[in-house]
Amino acid sequence: MYPLLSGLKVVECASFIAGPSCALHMQQLGAEVIRIDPIGGGPDFKRWPITEQGNSLYWEGLNKGKQSVAIDLSSPEGRELAIRLITAPDPNGGIFVTNFPAKGFLSHDALRKHREDLITVRVMGWRDGETAVDYTVNAAIGVPYMTGSSANGDQPVNHVLPAWDLMTGAYAAFATLAAERHRRLTGQGQEVTIPLSDVAIASLGHMGNIAEVLAEGDRPRVGNALYGAFGRDFTTADQRVVMITAITSRQWNGLLQSLDLVDAVAAVEAELSVSFKRDEGLRYTHRDRLFPLVEAAVAQATFDDLKSRFAKNGVCWAPYRTLSDALLNEPRLSVDGPIFDANVSHPSGRSYPAPGAAASFSAMDRTPVQGAPRMGAHTEQVLAEQLGMSSSEIAALFDAGTVASEK
Repeated sequence: MYPLLSGLKVVECASFIAGPSCALHMQQLGAEVIRIDPIGGGPDFKRWPITEQGNSLYWEGLNKGKQSVAIDLSSPEGRELAIRLITAPDPNGGIFVTNFPAKGFLSHDALRKHREDLITVRVMGWRDGETAVDYTVNAAIGVPYMTGSSANGDQPVNHVLPAWDLMTGAYAAFATLAAERHRRLTGQGQEVTIPLSDVAIASLGHMGNIAEVLAEGDRPRVGNALYGAFGRDFTTADQRVVMITAITSRQWNGLLQSLDLVDAVAAVEAELSVSFKRDEGLRYTHRDRLFPLVEAAVAQATFDDLKSRFAKNGVCWAPYRTLSDALLNEPRLSVDGPIFDANVSHPSGRSYPAPGAAASFSAMDRTPVQGAPRMGAHTEQVLAEQLGMSSSEIAALFDAGTVASEK
């Protein structure tokens, strides 16, 4: 955590990845984040992976360092209390991150009646309000038909990484700070809507995929090959599988030197009247000639031998690992690294390493990573500090079941 956003106050009412990760990014750069949680937990409160006791490691990972206020959002009193927290008059507050529906008591139009300069950042599925999650958006934009190989025929191939959720969360944090800067300059609040579908289709546009498909049709499925350049998985003599890529001329030359393939590739170049050094696309076009050469050379070398040769020649490569293998045997991914705190206590009762901000800032030191809160752990504190409520007023809310707390 870094104190760059110290003083900024964000109220979050969100589930799953995109909304909570947006607020998490800001918390890890110093913002104070207050979660409004339904009593008993929202729809992701028990989401896998979970402990033997049913505590969600997913939930506590996405909500590190935040404060939790548990409110009965089904009651008029609870909804009024949530609105008061979101629209509290603190000049550093008035920032609301949510993935709740655009209509209802948490709509921007309803909330800004209580605070005109409110910034509402709303993560959505589809722009028109239809529900969607990362995996349905990914299916809709065609990526599972780019993934896989011809062996999959007309069957889609999903992947495990919720890329659009993660990108939307990061983009939402950026958009929140842009809206806050605009408010500082103009005094104007606004609603910022960020649909997963728009982030996904815009990203494909940024990478040239839309221009490609409009001109040439859908991209062929190429399995583990790197589209448009040289890259694929190869197996060593001792049965280690490695990913090797060569995008730049330097990487390509280093690969040929490492595998003693300079003359063999030169013969292919002469036969085809091409230069693989100058054009990465040609390496892809003629991959059926190049892959067998590299495959045979890699198959004759042990993993340790390749590692030494590749380091000497600046080859871009990596072994395929499981996550547990990576944590144990790749120092650059170790939980002993600088972005982790070694022994953070979490509401599951476990203590384990947890990451802070992925960025490192040279002008300041990191502060410790904080674990996620227990549900409603900060209810009393937040109501007293943010709304100035007395202990008797807070006790009455507990007695009525409008709020709850788990210490």
